[in-house]
Amino acid sequence: MMLLGRAWLWVSEKARVEELVTNSKLTQGVVNRFIAGDELEDAIAAIRALNAKGIGGILDLLGEGVSDPGGAQAAADDYLRAIKRVEETGVDTTISVKPTQLGLSFDKGQCIDHLRRIAAQATAVGMRVEVDMEQSTYVLDTLDVFRILQTDYPDMRLAVQACLRRTPVDLETFAAVTPRIRLVKGAYAEPNEVALQHNDEIDAQYRFLIDWLFEKGTDPGIATHDTKLIDHARSAAITAGCGKDGFEIQMLYGVRVKLQEELAKQGYRVRTYVPYGSAWYPYLMRRIAERPANIRFFLRALIRG
Repeated sequence: MMLLGRAWLWVSEKARVEELVTNSKLTQGVVNRFIAGDELEDAIAAIRALNAKGIGGILDLLGEGVSDPGGAQAAADDYLRAIKRVEETGVDTTISVKPTQLGLSFDKGQCIDHLRRIAAQATAVGMRVEVDMEQSTYVLDTLDVFRILQTDYPDMRLAVQACLRRTPVDLETFAAVTPRIRLVKGAYAEPNEVALQHNDEIDAQYRFLIDWLFEKGTDPGIATHDTKLIDHARSAAITAGCGKDGFEIQMLYGVRVKLQEELAKQGYRVRTYVPYGSAWYPYLMRRIAERPANIRFFLRALIRG
């Protein structure tokens, strides 16, 4: 992540800034651009609109860092309700789960139990679970959780971050089991010893990991808005003898909408990450930090208000 983005995240962690942003009507337009809404029905409506354009959804219940068993149980119940509602409505979507919402930070066993329940219900209705990768401090435990559940739920997909120095080694540990992987750049501010800091380095590692996934993975999700990386993925798919239906291109809600639609028209499988819920602040700050243009867009919204 570039210096400006890291500085933005540092400022966003200040309680006064969070209070200002979350309580201000001036920022609502920015929130609406990246967040489907506070309620599950808002996300379902957004996914239904995407489906009409040939684009699938990735349903994301916002929230992270749950610190008590009751909170983890409540989050798990929310996920189960979401799966039931998806079944009722028939929308085309997977569901994305953050392990720290399910108690990973204080009880890995509880996290596994909750995720197993979610995976079982999702599998029963033909729905894939996507496991998010969070800060680097949770990588080892997240990998453990995924490995434990992967045998029973082979359709489950794990996100890995191209910016982390350890990711190529982590993927090699899965080589014998052809993992399903969602490749993201990574949106968390991490120290130099943990993560690559320059875009050219991250892009180079992203391309390397794309090639690895088409050689050794199964049905990869290529999560990027970078047209050069998308083109690399398309070339890698051809080299691997993989058709347009052999991988997914994944993007974020509200980002490069026209490109998403164009890729879908070309016959590629496209999915959009659709977040919903009231705990949107950390997610929104990471999205804004990813590109200087987003920061300018956000600040203009405040000034014009």
